[in-house]
Amino acid sequence: MLRLQSIKLAKAKHLTVPSPSSLRLVKKRMIAMDLMHHSSCFLLPTIPLQRRPSLTYALLVLNQNLPRFTPLLWNHAQLHLCADGGANRLYDEMPLFFPQEGASDVRRRYKPDVIKGDMDSIRREVLEFYASLGTEIVDKSHDQDTTDLHKCVTYIRDSASGLDKSNLCILVVGALGGRFDHEMGNLNVICRFSYMRIVLLSNDSLIHLLPRTYCHEIHIQTSVEGPHCGLIPIGTPSKSSTTTGLQWDLNNTAMEFGGLVSTSNIVKEEKVTVQSDCDLLWTISIKKL
Repeated sequence: MLRLQSIKLAKAKHLTVPSPSSLRLVKKRMIAMDLMHHSSCFLLPTIPLQRRPSLTYALLVLNQNLPRFTPLLWNHAQLHLCADGGANRLYDEMPLFFPQEGASDVRRRYKPDVIKGDMDSIRREVLEFYASLGTEIVDKSHDQDTTDLHKCVTYIRDSASGLDKSNLCILVVGALGGRFDHEMGNLNVICRFSYMRIVLLSNDSLIHLLPRTYCHEIHIQTSVEGPHCGLIPIGTPSKSSTTTGLQWDLNNTAMEFGGLVSTSNIVKEEKVTVQSDCDLLWTISIKKL
């Protein structure tokens, strides 16, 4: 009974309709603050040239099942990395997407540029196979204070040459599912690198950070994502969050763990705007086409 009452209370708070005056205030804030655009157009077969923002993609493979759209992301990316045991996943699972082709041919075509991590998960035959193809191997077994995802993001930020980093987006597959502590570690990484665009992906959903220092416009790709979505405060409670474009818009709404968080919301418009006084996690479902 208590759970049902909590759900009803959350829905009631969501149902607040922003007043015209509050919408005008949001617009003024969006003019005053820098505007950050977001789009999941990397899930489309072809990225529209006019789509904002125009991004350079790096693909990072972690040690969980590869999403069904991994080959598509691979084609969009200019840099391809595996974090330690993610190389096992690439080696074992990428050929399954191309059953009419020989496994060896697929593995050679989808060769990572870099494998980096503490090397406690990658199988020897996988390491030797990719090394023989020219993949750069970066052994960080001496570093046990950071996750393999953290190590790879640092490599992209500091060491990747020939990559346009002015508008870079890192797509991370295998980031969700499996052990919960691994998922929390991955969320911690996108918070630690809040100044970088990092998207965590699984077969079912994606997650990325909305830094509080920006106003945000999220351009919904309705053919491949939605309608279920959520906004979750991370790091600190939010005293005021406001949105447009959702079924249950927030109107200067306070959110915190132990109180209200905006889960099981619904996208209603092709553009969602978000303004908050704390960092938020944006998540949206990915359609099974």
